[in-house]
Amino acid sequence: MGEDGPIIGEDGLARPPWAARDPLLREYYDTEWGMPVRDEAGLFERISLEAFQSGLSWATILRKRPAFRNAFTGFQPDEVAAFDERDVERLLGDAGIIRNRRKIDATIRNARATIELRADGGLVEFVWSFGPATTPMPRRVSEVPTTSDESIALAKALRSRGFGFVGPTTMFALMEAIGIIDTHLLGSHRRGTSGIWPG
Repeated sequence: MGEDGPIIGEDGLARPPWAARDPLLREYYDTEWGMPVRDEAGLFERISLEAFQSGLSWATILRKRPAFRNAFTGFQPDEVAAFDERDVERLLGDAGIIRNRRKIDATIRNARATIELRADGGLVEFVWSFGPATTPMPRRVSEVPTTSDESIALAKALRSRGFGFVGPTTMFALMEAIGIIDTHLLGSHRRGTSGIWPG
């Protein structure tokens, strides 16, 4: 179907163009993208990485993911929430991550906001409550939306709880990545594998 539709790999499996060539992206697509994430640290990590990805390629973030995990203590919210100015300076000096002060500051603030959400059921329940009644059924990459009513509402709700770098497009990408919606192309070998949406 060309560069906009599924591409059949040498293994005979169909993937979207973005996951068809780079081995790192292919592994991520085949094993992780679109699968449900329902633990607090895992979801906090995804929100953090989506924020750092803003304006960059996801491949860049994936390559730096081990360094991010090391720099942000495994994305344990309690530990990140305790970061102070010395930690910010340490992070700004860490060439292994994206050294953007606004994004670093937002990650620390988001860790604190994650802790505060525990009193209201927690981050996982909060984010998953914005799941839609239906999911997209794209045949081509150009048919995949970049926002939805739910991602707009989630972004607004998270901002009201103190989160930053959680715009509607970023939250739509999060919802795709953690299985709240299924935007695997029809025909992809991963369509329906989340167990939430039918293939």
